[in-house]
Amino acid sequence: MTSWNDGIIEEFHGNNGKVGGRFEGAPLLLLTTTGAKSGQARIAPMRYFAKDGTDYVIASKGGAPTNPDWYHNLLAHPRVHVEKATDAGIEAFDATAEPVAGDERDRLFAWMVEQAPGFGEYQEKTSRVIPVVALHRS
Repeated sequence: MTSWNDGIIEEFHGNNGKVGGRFEGAPLLLLTTTGAKSGQARIAPMRYFAKDGTDYVIASKGGAPTNPDWYHNLLAHPRVHVEKATDAGIEAFDATAEPVAGDERDRLFAWMVEQAPGFGEYQEKTSRVIPVVALHRS
């Protein structure tokens, strides 16, 4: 985990799910995955999108040519833990992470880009199809 992520995680926990900087005002969650090789818990802060009772995240990695480590982790171990910032504070729950494919992925991604255009810019920077992941509560 980077010191940048550590600072966001600390701020998230210290301010009841609210953070400043790049994530200020955006719906934020902390996704805990199990390391694909290490088996250790790994926490990644990210923006989430809620639709029809399901939370979704995007494995953008800022438009890098490879997927983020957390995405590889959840492919190996789809059981994840979520700490989600809500108006009432932090809501924690376990979930199963499932990549969304095909037309459904494309529709969701377009909907997400309407809300957060930066993700569209990330897609333009890379030749890979940026994954969208559904977090199904357990």
